[in-house]
Amino acid sequence: MQVTSTPVIGLTGGIGSGKTTVARILKRLGAAVIDADGVGHDLLSSRGEVRQEVVLSFGKDILVGEDIDRQRLARIVFHDSQAREKLNHIMHPRIYSIVEDEIRRLRETKVVVVLEAALLLEAGWEELVDEVWVTYASEDKVVARLSQRDNLSPQDIRARLSSQLSPEEKVNKAQVVVNTDRSLLEVEEEVRGLWRRLNKRR
Repeated sequence: MQVTSTPVIGLTGGIGSGKTTVARILKRLGAAVIDADGVGHDLLSSRGEVRQEVVLSFGKDILVGEDIDRQRLARIVFHDSQAREKLNHIMHPRIYSIVEDEIRRLRETKVVVVLEAALLLEAGWEELVDEVWVTYASEDKVVARLSQRDNLSPQDIRARLSSQLSPEEKVNKAQVVVNTDRSLLEVEEEVRGLWRRLNKRR
């Protein structure tokens, strides 16, 4: 899409690729960031119909007390493609609706909007954004980050990586690619440059 005077950037990338780091940098620079995963977490944490439907679909074993244990749910859906499709069928339409309303509201404020969404491309949400930015990191770097950050086993890491489009597929669909294999200072310098160019086009 052609960038408008109030552009919406779709920021995505595989797990452990550094997209949240890039989102934080953009937020510091003045962007309004919508965290699609955070919207999903809020829906699961509430006592509304989404939580009820997920519990009915996956059973009470995913509960700790009255709360959905997202780690238990993740272990199910990342190792079972049918379970993952079932969860996405429940969650994606609700998340899309909330995100769409928030983008519409933020466009009126004239700020740059960043939609941070891990499954932006897998879910087919490109129509919500003007540009797709993809964060990229080598597999060795991703595995090291996930092992350290989330204490995931190699089996769990492989399951999560295989549940998403490959990095190459994401890169091919992007207008901008941010390589995060480098130091944080180098990544921030690149993002600042992208921010300046983006604002010159407004």
